[in-house]
Formats: sequence, structure tokens, C-alpha cells
Amino acid sequence: MKALVYHGPGKRGFEDKPKPVIEASTDAIVKISKTTICGTDLHILKGDVPTVNPGRVLGHEGVGIIEQVGANVSTFSVGDHVLISCITSCGKCINCKKGMYSHCKNGGGWILGNLIDGTQAEYVRVPFADNSLYAVPPGADEEALVMLSDILPTGFECGVINGQVKPGDTVAIIGAGPIGLATLLTAQFYSPAEIMMVDIDDNRLETSKKLGATQVINNSDGKAVEKVMALTNSKGVDVAIEAVGIPMSFDICQAIVTAGGHIANIGVHGKPVQLNLDKLWSQNITLTTRLVDTVTMPMLMKTVASGKIKPRQLITHHFKLDDIMKAYDTFGDAMKERTLKVIIVNQ
Repeated sequence: MKALVYHGPGKRGFEDKPKPVIEASTDAIVKISKTTICGTDLHILKGDVPTVNPGRVLGHEGVGIIEQVGANVSTFSVGDHVLISCITSCGKCINCKKGMYSHCKNGGGWILGNLIDGTQAEYVRVPFADNSLYAVPPGADEEALVMLSDILPTGFECGVINGQVKPGDTVAIIGAGPIGLATLLTAQFYSPAEIMMVDIDDNRLETSKKLGATQVINNSDGKAVEKVMALTNSKGVDVAIEAVGIPMSFDICQAIVTAGGHIANIGVHGKPVQLNLDKLWSQNITLTTRLVDTVTMPMLMKTVASGKIKPRQLITHHFKLDDIMKAYDTFGDAMKERTLKVIIVNQ
């Protein structure tokens, strides 16, 4: 089969790989219909995720058709149309029973495109299929559902829920990429009074306005902190959400959060950041980190099906699987190409 393969920092290739086979009785083999590229994949290519070894097929998002199931898979059958969760869960260990699927103790967690081969291929092996796949409702929008593999639950769980967004809050999201925009969409479940988006890309900020942001701030001049403080009468924001994964964006969050506020980190950080406890120690700040667990995926699937949120709006480009190298170039140069999410179709 053809697949996108990581060969070390800055190196990738589209090449032949063996088709995956059932390795455990709880596995399923899924033929990919549609997949996408995540910002985390770009972090991997930068060398920010050392657990990913050269030779790994990347990707942890997608929709497809089950081609084969192991003997102990009971929920799904060959031919079923399924959404693949970016997090693999045994459903039985102490962490999975707490809903902390990302820390599954039986070999699950974030493994697709990380510790095992992922979804940017013609086929993928999904361990613990009963707990790691979701049935696609008849007539559902496949492309919209690809956004539920990762970015919507990530923005919601790591940003909105961890940040404890409440009605009337002032929220600032640092980073208007796909994760930041997914956070913007789901933050509106809780009716905050203000949602500010901070970025350096005018196109993404314009998209943020269309998706519900009440204020947008271009940080090309490095004055985001001053602008946020001016907009809040020097009070700061109730919730500051870091959605980039670089020291500067984390520093902005620390500088703009109000007393008693929340800093919710989503971004994948490849380098240490400075925690300014000399200023924050007395401010009653809550700082959270999290790897998405995807426990909210069933609820999010209902909201997408009902039209409450429309993640299709995040899709800007389409490519065939054979053109995935070009898709990476386009996704990696988002400002020039005006890219948000790409859909890659396996024909």
C-alpha cells in the first residue's frame, strides 16, 4: 500500500509499505476513505515528538470502511463505516475506566502515527477497535466527521473544559489555526461574553470573525498583551487558551490572565517554557495541561449531526492520497496558501 512515511526531522516520503495485518484479536483493519494532516504532524517533522521513530506512517485522523476484524471484536463488522479516534483505548484499565483514554495502560493512548503506523495511508490497523472506532451514521458528512477524530475534541476537552469556560467569561485563544478555531467553535457552547482570537495571520483572524470571535488581534507587532489588556480595561481575561505550542504564546497567556483565571494549554511544546511564578504565585491562577481523551466524541458527533456546529467550515483544501506530499507543503505554508484543514481522499 502507499503511505506517508516519516524519516526523521524534516524528512518525509510517500512510498510503499506493507499492508497492515491483524496482530491481536481486538484489532480491526480499516480502509481509509478520508484523512487529514494535523499540526501535531508538523511538530513531529520538526523533531518535537521524539517518540516517533523514522519509518513510521504518520496520521491519527480519518474515516473509513472496516475490511477485517479480529476474533474478539464484537461491536463492529466487516463493511462498517467508521470514524477513527486519534486516541486508542482498551476500555478496561484503571485510566480508561476514569475516562482518561490518553493514558491507557494496556498499550493504548495516542499511538496512531506515533508508536504504531497511522492513518495517512491506504489502510490502517486500529487496536482495541471496539473502544477506538465510532459508527458513522447513515448520510453523515464524512469530511466534517474527520474533524472529530482530533481537533474538535482536543479544542473542547483541553481548551474549553480544562479552562472551565462559563457564561459571561472573557476568553482569549492564542493561535487561530485549526485547533484554535475548533476551540472557538466549542467555547460557544457555554456562552462566554467575549472570545478574542490572537494570531499573526489576517486570513485566519478573518475566519475567526465568521466563526464567532468577538475580537481579533494581530500580533505581528508583538503587542498582543497590550491590546488584550486595553480591550479588558486592564483586567485581563478569565480564560487564556494556548493553542500554538511555542514559548511566546504561553508567555502571552501568563501576561493576560486575570486573578482567579485559567490558563489552559493545548499546544504541543517541543521546547521548555518559562513559568512566571514570581508574578502568578499569589493570583489564584489555575494552569492545566492535557492530552485529548476523546471522551466527548459521542456528544460532538450529535452536535455535528444536528448542525449545531459546522466543522466543515474549517476545510480549505482537498487532495488525493497520491498528492499527499503537496498537501503537506500546502498545510505547512498555511499563511501563504490560506490553509486551515486539508482533506486527503484515498481513491
